[in-house]
Amino acid sequence: MQNFQNNKCIGAFALIDGLVRNGTTSIFGYPGGAILPIYDELYSWEKYNLIKHYLVRHEQGAAHAADGYARSSGNVGICFATSGPGATNLITGIATAQVDSVPIIVITGQVGKTFIGTDAFQEIDTYGITLPIVKHSYVIWNAARIPEIISEAFYIALNGRPGPVLIDLPKDIGLEKILDYIPIQQKHIFKILGHRFEYKTTQNHFQQIEKLILSSLQPLAYVGGGVIISDASAELTEFVNYYYLPVTTTLMGKGSFDENHPLALGMLGMHGTAYANFAVSNCDLLLAIGARFDDRVTGKLENFASNAVIIHIDIDPAEISKNKNSQLSILGDVKKILPQILEHSKIDPILNLFDTDLMGVKNEEIVINAWLKKINLWKEFYPLSIPIPTKSLSPQEVINYIGILAPDAYYTTDVGQHQMWAAQFIKCGPRKWLSSSGLGTMGYGVPAAIGAQIAFPKESIICISGDSSFQMNLQELGTISQYNLPIKIFVINNYWQGMVRQWQESFYEKRYSHSYMKKGAPDLIKLGEAYKIKSFRIKTQKELKSMLPEILYLNEPILVDFCVIEQENCYPMVTPGQSNEQMEGLPKYI
Repeated sequence: MQNFQNNKCIGAFALIDGLVRNGTTSIFGYPGGAILPIYDELYSWEKYNLIKHYLVRHEQGAAHAADGYARSSGNVGICFATSGPGATNLITGIATAQVDSVPIIVITGQVGKTFIGTDAFQEIDTYGITLPIVKHSYVIWNAARIPEIISEAFYIALNGRPGPVLIDLPKDIGLEKILDYIPIQQKHIFKILGHRFEYKTTQNHFQQIEKLILSSLQPLAYVGGGVIISDASAELTEFVNYYYLPVTTTLMGKGSFDENHPLALGMLGMHGTAYANFAVSNCDLLLAIGARFDDRVTGKLENFASNAVIIHIDIDPAEISKNKNSQLSILGDVKKILPQILEHSKIDPILNLFDTDLMGVKNEEIVINAWLKKINLWKEFYPLSIPIPTKSLSPQEVINYIGILAPDAYYTTDVGQHQMWAAQFIKCGPRKWLSSSGLGTMGYGVPAAIGAQIAFPKESIICISGDSSFQMNLQELGTISQYNLPIKIFVINNYWQGMVRQWQESFYEKRYSHSYMKKGAPDLIKLGEAYKIKSFRIKTQKELKSMLPEILYLNEPILVDFCVIEQENCYPMVTPGQSNEQMEGLPKYI
């Protein structure tokens, strides 16, 4: 802040000032030579408690922490890294955010302008490398443009379909003087530059949707991450209650609808619930809301909802009919569109269908009740199952018990079997489920939990990881320890790359090529203690029941090693190339 006098400042001041003016309170990063002017400026701002930087132990951790901050809060996450290897270490985190539509701003240092193109020390074309995995990117060649670029980056990252924005800053730009410094506010971006994300829909579209819903015998709402991103959970609930639509969600859409609601079918797809997959295979109307027909959801694409009329509501025109043709589509924010459909409705809402006598009810109520009864039979015949307790812990019972004891916690996961079991058994609310869904990034869970804990310092943050995923970014225990973040890290330890082992068992004749992790595995208790984190090991049902409730009440960083059955498989499972109703691992019923 010492760099601002008489309406004059340097580029580094303009950058930090722009971040603060756009609501930034937290930054995740790791310093280095090319970004030192920014860190030097940051020193003064932190001294006055205007912003706080969290030092990660690896730049990938910075990107994932910014991602976790953004997913949980709905605000833009910010991360810093230097040039060269600092920037390249961010790549996986940027791609994770891009695929899952997460608004983060990535600020990287770069060698000085005169050194660009000379193969200078730690020079790399960060702009070119990241171009395919960002929503937008900048290289700043003139410090005077920093105020406008920072505000524009916030607008682009957060509006429309969110995503990561990269700002690459040559070192000398951070030190360059700005002679007439004028801050740029969001209203300037919106009103003066005319940035807009607007989509027009006619009244006829809304009437068509209602007509299709009312003429359907077996309708189904298929809900994706777009509902979470737009904070439209309340609108979705009102909408599906109005029409009595059963709801199935994607991994990204988890938490968008109350998973204890009678209309909730849980997650669909490769490891979705059987009743959700049966419902999507038998529906005659599929209302896709903020979903993108991902291959892990659809299975064999031509058989996905093959008997259904498809209505697709999404904010990104590129997603419409990209994977699956829709008969009717609406572009826009689902938070605005769903209420508009109800506003144009010409019928009275259908109420109190559950446990009603069918005598005297309207025809459409009888039809809907028959569909819901069919779904409820599937729920009864094909529930998610937890193995009968043995001497060893099953991962399902551990994860299920965590969910029961901590229903209001924020959950982050890594990727693999534990991720799918967590999606199946843990019921959570909007923005309380943080998981790398599209890219499937192992090592995401711990740093994402850091971001969520910074966003919500008084809330319970739980990371469910696997022993293989955990080792990808275990160095972030140092960050957790340094800032005394009361994150609970629960490692579901089967000494395998669990999902890889399951596929090798199912499709590769049990040739377990390099998926066994026990040799060379760290002692997690000693590891946690090395970082001054209280650590526990749980091996039996008795220990689970007695220790876990007490662990959850501790207000400090915790690492727990759950020793579970090594060769447990995750079911149901739709095998590649099969339709959703062709699942392995279901109980046999006639």
